[in-house]
Amino acid sequence: MHTLIIAEAGVNHNGDMNMARQLIEAAADAGADMVKFQTFKADRLVTPDAQKADYQKVTTAGEGTQYQMLRKLELSDTMHADLIAHCQKVGIEFCSTGFDIQSLHDLVAMGVNVMKIPSGEITNLPYLRAVAGFGLPVILSTGMATLGDVELALDVLEQAGTAREQITVLHCTTEYPAPMQDVNLHAMQSMGLALGVDVGYSDHTVGIEVPTAAIALGATVIEKHFTLDKTLPGPDHQASLAPDELKAMVSAIRNIEHALGDGIKRPTEIERKNMQVARKSVVAARDIAAGEVFTEENLTVKRPGTGISPMFWDEVIGQMAKRDFAQNELVEL
Repeated sequence: MHTLIIAEAGVNHNGDMNMARQLIEAAADAGADMVKFQTFKADRLVTPDAQKADYQKVTTAGEGTQYQMLRKLELSDTMHADLIAHCQKVGIEFCSTGFDIQSLHDLVAMGVNVMKIPSGEITNLPYLRAVAGFGLPVILSTGMATLGDVELALDVLEQAGTAREQITVLHCTTEYPAPMQDVNLHAMQSMGLALGVDVGYSDHTVGIEVPTAAIALGATVIEKHFTLDKTLPGPDHQASLAPDELKAMVSAIRNIEHALGDGIKRPTEIERKNMQVARKSVVAARDIAAGEVFTEENLTVKRPGTGISPMFWDEVIGQMAKRDFAQNELVEL
């Protein structure tokens, strides 16, 4: 298996193109498959007096309203083109979440290969229909949603032209950072079973433990915020991974992919050389003369495993020794 790892740059570029390029380079260096930004115009996204989330009030204190905060984080068409070219240069796929219908059209015109629906749009019917109309694979985040919300969104996407097989549903806890007790990672599995979709995990916890665990529970996609510096001003830096942490997460996920295997219980090739060393054989507990009957008193079980397996103990007991056996010698029938 190969997990799609999305390094979520989001708005951690702070409107600075040099920083955005460095984020792309850090994602590529970490081994992520895709680096994702956010595409929006504040005028189309929020009303002028829309409130910030509590965590944004803390991380962007003094930056005014949500509208004012977002205006500083917009990416122009020219900036998008620059980022896409830089992704091609360093060998990582560009992706972005479009937060309104016009932004979706803009991204498709730029050549994106997947539609990423953020958690906040899961109840946006016109938006969902627009997403489905492009016929691209869809990744749907489900923070703040009930199973019923997710099912309704899937129905809309299907009715508008996107087959369920093209959709991956990401479990998510919409809080920055997300407390461990609120992660509920088993809900990811529940959605997969109940809805018949591929599942993944969009992580907002501190550290890399939870996304790594998600792989063992069946996640096919992992999305994780990262930043160049957690102390930078902006809404998401504090809850993001540093570049070295992102690299560690990618490495851990790739290791878990190898460790999961094919699910068939059997000795591996590397184990076979240890079988004779670790397993045991039936041996003489004391000197045994030819013609003597094997009993539980004159036999025992010891390493190595090159003789008669102790699983045949009952068949050996009562047999007659065909020759002399010294103490600790592997017996033969």
